[in-house]
Amino acid sequence: MPDAATARPGRPAAATRDEALALATRRLLAAERVDVQAIARELGLARATMHRWFGTREGLLGEVLANLVEERLLAIRRSIPGRGPKALLECFDRFNREVSATRGLGVLLAQEQERALRILNSSAGAVQPRIVTLIEKLLNDEIEAGAFAPAIAPPTLAYAIVRLAESFIYNDAIVGILGDTERLREVEAVLLGIEP
Repeated sequence: MPDAATARPGRPAAATRDEALALATRRLLAAERVDVQAIARELGLARATMHRWFGTREGLLGEVLANLVEERLLAIRRSIPGRGPKALLECFDRFNREVSATRGLGVLLAQEQERALRILNSSAGAVQPRIVTLIEKLLNDEIEAGAFAPAIAPPTLAYAIVRLAESFIYNDAIVGILGDTERLREVEAVLLGIEP
């Protein structure tokens, strides 16, 4: 809830930012177009309110995708017993397979490839920096537990894991590795120091 210093004058919004995000998320997962005006209209919000909250449509999509990534990756990690590089590999592999199978993301990439890749891959966007930060946290959790000693610094390792996943899952159709989670798992295993 905004405090007096950040509250805007005028009529309160008919819905919250979280409700707008939830509706946009449902639309994306249902493989429907995420349309800012349609969401604003459905929730009884002014378009200016949506713009204040998210900026552009890309901002809204970036927030939706970043939130989904964080929620799913953390949920998957909680579901995997054990510690160390094998538990991390299992977590990343399950997450990668889930992302590859997400129909809404596939439709977005098929219909708006350039925009979708910009939202997903840009270091200035919402998605990539947040997933790199989360992967680094997962790595550090294992290091602090004494269950993992990476060969390279966690920030570099986290970035490499994310960039590889981007390439294998949705970036590099041209070289024949699009959606190739099997080979991605093999490469991630090497990065995590797991013997074949």
